[in-house]
Amino acid sequence: MNSRQFEEDVSDLRNIRTDVIGSLLRPPAVMDARARFDKGKLDATSLRAVEDAAVREAVALQESVGLDVITDGEMRRLNFQDSFGAAVEGFDASQSTLQIYAQRVEGATALRRWEVPLHEKGTAISHRRPVQSRLRLVRNLPLEEYRFVASIAKKPAKVSLIGPDRISQRFDYAASKAVYRTMDEFLADVVAIQRQMIKDLVDAGCRYVHIDAPGYTAYVDEPSLAQMRERGEDPMANFARSLKADAALIADFPGVTFGIHLCRGNQRSMWHREGTYDAIAERLFTELPHDRFLLEYDSPRSGTFAPLRFVPKGKVVVLGLVSTKVPELESVDALKRRIEEASKYLPLDQLALSPQCGFASDVVGNLISPDDQRRKLERVVEVARQVWR
Repeated sequence: MNSRQFEEDVSDLRNIRTDVIGSLLRPPAVMDARARFDKGKLDATSLRAVEDAAVREAVALQESVGLDVITDGEMRRLNFQDSFGAAVEGFDASQSTLQIYAQRVEGATALRRWEVPLHEKGTAISHRRPVQSRLRLVRNLPLEEYRFVASIAKKPAKVSLIGPDRISQRFDYAASKAVYRTMDEFLADVVAIQRQMIKDLVDAGCRYVHIDAPGYTAYVDEPSLAQMRERGEDPMANFARSLKADAALIADFPGVTFGIHLCRGNQRSMWHREGTYDAIAERLFTELPHDRFLLEYDSPRSGTFAPLRFVPKGKVVVLGLVSTKVPELESVDALKRRIEEASKYLPLDQLALSPQCGFASDVVGNLISPDDQRRKLERVVEVARQVWR
């Protein structure tokens, strides 16, 4: 591919060759300001000023390394799932704090399974909560994020929303039947609310919407499958329902690129699911209408690239080969070999490269340094330029 062709590809967000999942490490100033805000020692206006400065730094970082699309680093979120949990009313949930997230991952060591305490009282979606009333949108947080980042960015900015599958998995339906008679009824409200959020984003000029869908790996993880069955659920019925909801969510938004990201957990460099894509790949890739599939592929837990044979023509798989969990930097040659291996199942022009997940899915962040983060983002761009340019 020559330089002109590469530049033309970058102008089409469906086919860009580098990507970023969303979250970046929160600077110490943000952590300090959030802690003071939680204790009532800092007002909302002052907190926002600190967050604004952090977003400017995040944009400068991403643009300086040469990424094709950037985010605001999710500097305003305590957790990546706040895009929905903190935007709606109706859940039986409480306000979360930095201290709560820090306590959840105390004693963390990298690359071990994290047993998530989902049933404690806490914020919706990051905890499994019932509802007290039908959900309603009270504040479009992703829209607020987009308006600011788009006002300062020179590169296209994308926004991440947690998807219907994870929202449904973190909904205590058994304790909510007085409000929602069926899961279909609940998900219909979720999709309607999120479609309004996306419409507002599109009207504001956003042309790349990224759906976080970490829950899909639950359908290949034996402990997660056992939990569903213990609740009297049919995992494959859940899977089918989620595919339908995710497809409905993004229907009829012409000119907008939609990506969907799958991972296996990313709290303080830990993970909480394992299992390859094989069992769900054919339905996942053929029933979801998203333009870009951002897939975690940084460890043996993800399996081989063979499931990519089910990806339809015209869709792009973003290979998450660069780990955000450990400081060790992947070599250029090793990454190029992995991409070449993937190209045996999917043509090179349907592949792209990114980190495997965010660097800080919640405010605490992974066990790496800001310098590690920069080097890994630089490596993504370096390899992509060599492979596709």
